[in-house]
Amino acid sequence: MEKVYFVYAISSSEHNYIYVGLTQNVSKRIKRHNDGRERTTKFYSPFELIYSEVCKSRIDARIREKYWKSGIGKEKLKILRNSLK
Repeated sequence: MEKVYFVYAISSSEHNYIYVGLTQNVSKRIKRHNDGRERTTKFYSPFELIYSEVCKSRIDARIREKYWKSGIGKEKLKILRNSLK
Protein backbone atom coordinates (compact mmCIF):
# COMPACT_ATOMS: atom_id res chain seq x y z
CA MET A 1 0.00 0.00 0.00
CA GLU A 2 1.36 3.39 -0.97
CA LYS A 3 1.62 6.18 1.54
CA VAL A 4 -0.51 9.30 1.17
CA TYR A 5 1.26 12.60 0.61
CA PHE A 6 -0.03 16.12 0.97
CA VAL A 7 1.04 19.25 -0.86
CA TYR A 8 0.41 22.29 1.30
CA ALA A 9 0.81 26.04 1.26
CA ILE A 10 1.23 28.18 4.35
CA SER A 11 1.18 31.93 4.62
CA SER A 12 3.13 34.01 7.09
CA SER A 13 0.86 36.01 9.37
CA GLU A 14 3.37 38.85 9.66
CA HIS A 15 5.22 38.89 6.32
CA ASN A 16 4.29 38.71 2.64
CA TYR A 17 5.57 35.15 2.34
CA ILE A 18 3.99 31.91 1.12
CA TYR A 19 5.74 28.56 1.50
CA VAL A 20 4.80 25.42 -0.46
CA GLY A 21 5.89 21.96 0.61
CA LEU A 22 4.96 18.32 0.74
CA THR A 23 4.53 16.02 3.71
CA GLN A 24 2.73 12.96 5.02
CA ASN A 25 1.43 14.79 8.11
CA VAL A 26 0.26 18.37 7.53
CA SER A 27 -0.49 19.34 11.15
CA LYS A 28 2.87 18.04 12.40
CA ARG A 29 4.70 19.84 9.59
CA ILE A 30 2.95 23.18 10.24
CA LYS A 31 3.83 22.85 13.92
CA ARG A 32 7.50 22.43 12.93
CA HIS A 33 7.26 25.60 10.80
CA ASN A 34 5.61 27.56 13.61
CA ASP A 35 8.12 26.30 16.19
CA GLY A 36 10.98 27.65 14.03
CA ARG A 37 12.36 24.17 13.37
CA GLU A 38 12.54 24.57 9.58
CA ARG A 39 15.53 26.57 8.35
CA THR A 40 13.75 27.94 5.27
CA THR A 41 10.80 29.43 7.13
CA LYS A 42 11.94 30.14 10.67
CA PHE A 43 12.23 33.90 10.18
CA TYR A 44 8.68 34.19 8.81
CA SER A 45 6.58 32.46 11.48
CA PRO A 46 3.82 32.29 12.57
CA PHE A 47 2.04 30.58 9.68
CA GLU A 48 -1.46 29.57 8.79
CA LEU A 49 -2.48 26.86 6.34
CA ILE A 50 -4.07 28.34 3.22
CA TYR A 51 -4.14 25.28 0.96
CA SER A 52 -3.60 21.52 0.97
CA GLU A 53 -4.30 18.66 -1.40
CA VAL A 54 -3.96 14.88 -1.19
CA CYS A 55 -1.73 13.04 -3.66
CA LYS A 56 -1.61 9.30 -4.18
CA SER A 57 2.19 9.08 -4.45
CA ARG A 58 5.32 11.04 -3.66
CA ILE A 59 5.94 11.49 -7.39
CA ASP A 60 2.48 13.02 -7.90
CA ALA A 61 2.99 15.23 -4.84
CA ARG A 62 6.33 16.44 -6.21
CA ILE A 63 4.72 17.36 -9.55
CA ARG A 64 1.96 19.31 -7.78
CA GLU A 65 4.47 20.97 -5.45
CA LYS A 66 6.47 22.18 -8.46
CA TYR A 67 3.28 23.60 -9.99
CA TRP A 68 2.35 25.53 -6.82
CA LYS A 69 5.91 26.89 -6.60
CA SER A 70 5.76 28.11 -10.22
CA GLY A 71 4.83 31.66 -11.16
CA ILE A 72 1.21 30.86 -12.01
CA GLY A 73 0.82 28.62 -8.97
CA LYS A 74 2.16 31.29 -6.61
CA GLU A 75 -0.18 33.88 -8.17
CA LYS A 76 -3.17 31.60 -7.53
CA LEU A 77 -2.02 31.09 -3.92
CA LYS A 78 -1.74 34.86 -3.41
CA ILE A 79 -5.30 35.30 -4.68
CA LEU A 80 -6.48 32.51 -2.38
CA ARG A 81 -4.61 33.99 0.61
CA ASN A 82 -6.06 37.45 -0.02
CA SER A 83 -9.59 36.04 -0.28
CA LEU A 84 -9.18 34.44 3.17
CA LYS A 85 -8.29 37.73 4.90
